[in-house]
Amino acid sequence: MSEPRKILVTSALPYANGSIHLGHMLEYIQTDMWVRFQKHRGNQCIYVCADDAHGSAIMLRAEKEGITPEQLIANVQAEHSADFAEFLVDFDNFHSTHSDENRELSSQIYLRLKDAGHIDQRSVTQYFDPEKKMFLADRFIKGTCPKCGTEDQYGDNCEKCGATYAPTDLKDPKSAISGATPVLKDSQHFFFKLPDFQQMLQTWTRSGTLQDAVANKLSEWLDSGLQQWDISRDAPYFGFEIPGEPGKYFYVWLDAPIGYMASFKNLCDRTPALDFDAFWGKDSTAELYHFIGKDIVNFHALFWPAMLEGSGYRKPTGIAVHGYLTVNGQKMSKSRGTFIKARTYLDHLSPEYLRYYYASKLGRGVDDLDLNLEDFVQKVNSDLVGKVVNIASRCAGFIHKGNAGLLVAENAAPELTDAFLAAAPSIADAYEARDFARAMREIMGLADRANAWIADKAPWSLNKQEGKQAEVQAICATGINLFRQLVIFLKPVLPLLAADAEAFLNVAPLTWNDHATLLSNHQLNEFKPLMTRIDPVKVQAMTDASKEDLVASQTDTGESAPAGNGELAKDPISPEIEFDAFAAVDLRVALIVKAEAVEGADKLLRLTLDLGGEQRNVFSGIKSAYPDPSKLDGRLTMMIANLKPRKMKFGISEGMVMAAGPGGEEIYLLSPDSGAKPGQRIK
Repeated sequence: MSEPRKILVTSALPYANGSIHLGHMLEYIQTDMWVRFQKHRGNQCIYVCADDAHGSAIMLRAEKEGITPEQLIANVQAEHSADFAEFLVDFDNFHSTHSDENRELSSQIYLRLKDAGHIDQRSVTQYFDPEKKMFLADRFIKGTCPKCGTEDQYGDNCEKCGATYAPTDLKDPKSAISGATPVLKDSQHFFFKLPDFQQMLQTWTRSGTLQDAVANKLSEWLDSGLQQWDISRDAPYFGFEIPGEPGKYFYVWLDAPIGYMASFKNLCDRTPALDFDAFWGKDSTAELYHFIGKDIVNFHALFWPAMLEGSGYRKPTGIAVHGYLTVNGQKMSKSRGTFIKARTYLDHLSPEYLRYYYASKLGRGVDDLDLNLEDFVQKVNSDLVGKVVNIASRCAGFIHKGNAGLLVAENAAPELTDAFLAAAPSIADAYEARDFARAMREIMGLADRANAWIADKAPWSLNKQEGKQAEVQAICATGINLFRQLVIFLKPVLPLLAADAEAFLNVAPLTWNDHATLLSNHQLNEFKPLMTRIDPVKVQAMTDASKEDLVASQTDTGESAPAGNGELAKDPISPEIEFDAFAAVDLRVALIVKAEAVEGADKLLRLTLDLGGEQRNVFSGIKSAYPDPSKLDGRLTMMIANLKPRKMKFGISEGMVMAAGPGGEEIYLLSPDSGAKPGQRIK
C-alpha cells in the first residue's frame, strides 16, 4: 500500500464585510467534499482558511457602524464560522488575515522581494477626497463616461457601453464616499515587478496546474506582456503598514493570499507534529491546492505564484477554479428572493440537501452552476430519499422483526455486490478529479440497481409465504450491505447521513477501504428515519424570507454581499429614471392606526395605515428603531400608496413607508408637515 499523501488545501478567503450566501457556499462545500474524500482515503489532508479582513471597505463600514475595524471583523468572523460549521464545512483552522502571523509573513515576503530587486517605487497621480482626506480607489469615484456620456459610472469602466478608462478620464468626477469633487494629488507608490516572472509564469501556467480554459485565459495576459502591480495604499487604510514606510500600507490583495500561509502557521504553532516548511518550503514534497472562483484567477495564478517564487517559497500544485452560481437560470436576485444567505437557508432546510445538489452539478470545469429550486427538490427527494435511504428503510424492519436485528451471513446477490466493489475505483477517480457530478451519477446508478434487485426479490411478498423467512433475511442482509456501500461512497458529501447510518449499522466511522468488506452475523441498532423529503413549502418560505431580508435592509446600512476577496461589495446608486417614472409614484400621508411586532420576524413591524377612509397593511423593517411599536400609534407618516402589493411570509404588504437613517436604532420614519391629513397626496 502506498504512503499516505500530505496535502494542504485552501478556499478563497471570504471578505469580512458581509454575510455568506449560497454563491459563496458553492466553493466551500466543493472544497470540503474533496478534503473529506482525501481524509476518507487515509491521506493527511489539512484544510485552512481565514477571513479577509483588510481594506478600505472594512474601514468605511466600521466607521459607518460606529465601531472599530477590529470589532467589525470579530463580529463577522463569528457569523462566518457559525455558518460554515452548520454547513458541515470542516476547517482544520479558520483564522484571520488581521493576525500576527500574517503581519510577519507579509513583511518577510515583501522584504525578500525588495532585497531581490523585485520592488519598484514611483510617484502616482490619483484622485483625493478633500473631505474624507483619503485617496480614492477607482470604485470610490463616480462620474460621466468619457466615451458615451452616461452619468453615474464608476471610475474604471462604464456599465452601459463597456468602455474602460482611467479615473482621471471621467467627466464631472465625484467621490462615492462623501460626494465631494476630488482633486488630483501625487503620492509615492510601491510596485511588484511582475514582468520579472514572465517566463516562469508562461511555463508554470501550462504545467497542468490549471484547467485548460483557465490557462488559455491567462495566456491573454501573458501574451500582451505583464505590467508592474501596485501593492501599496496610502493612509487612512486598514491593513499592515509597509516596513520602513510610514503611512504606506500593503494593498489588501498582497496580504490576502499570504493569509493561507498565516492560517497554516497558526495551526502549526498549536500542533507540534506539523512542520510549516514541510508544506511551504521551496523543497516541499507535500501537495498544495487552492480552490477559487473564476473572478480572482489573475491574483492566484499570476501574482501569487510570482510572489512565492521571488520570496523563496514553493508554488501551488494545483488551482481548482469554479464558475458562478445562478438560481433558477438567472443571477441571484434580492427582489425574487433568490439572493439567499447561508443563514436563511439553514433556518429552513438541511445543509446536506444543498451539499448533495451541488455535488450532483459540479464538474471539474469552470462552467457556471445553476441552482434550479424545483429540480433541487425533485433531485434530493428522488435520489437521497427515494433511492439511497429507501434501501435501508425497506430492509431494516424485516431484519428487526424476523431476526431480532441480527444481519445474517448469506449474500443473496454476489454478482451485484461484486459490481459495487468494482465501481469503487471509478468513483474514487471522479472524486480525485473533482468531477463530483460523475461520482454522483455512478453512485446513483448503483442505487438504482440495488432498488431494482430488491423490488424483483420482493421480500415483503416472500415474508408472507411459509418457509421463506430465511430467504427474506438473506435478501435484506444483502440490501443493508449494499446500502452500507453507498453510504461509504457518499460520506464525503453527506457526513451527517453517514454518521446516522453508522449508528444504525452499529459500526465505527466508515472509511473508504471498508467498501471491500461486508457485514456478516452483525447486530444492527434500531432503525430511525435517516432523511426526510424536502417540503416545497419550506423552499418557498426560504425565498420569502430572503425577500423579507431585502425589505428590512432597505432601511439598513446599504451593505450588500462581498463582490470578491479584497474587493468592496458595490452597492451603487440605481440607474437614472425619467421624470415621468418618478411622477408615477403616488406618495401619500398615512395615519398609523396600529403598529405591532411580527411574530417570528427579527426586523419587521406590521403597520395598519389609514389613507383617509381606506386602510392598508404594510410590513416595514424598522423594528430595531422602535422596540415599543405602540409609540407609533396615531402618528402621521408618508407612504408609497401605488406600490404593487407583495406576498410575504407573514402576509401581504400593500405599500411602503418612507424612512431614512444609517440603520440599527437610527432609523427615522419620515413625517409630513403639520396640518397634513391622511390620504393627502404629497407633490
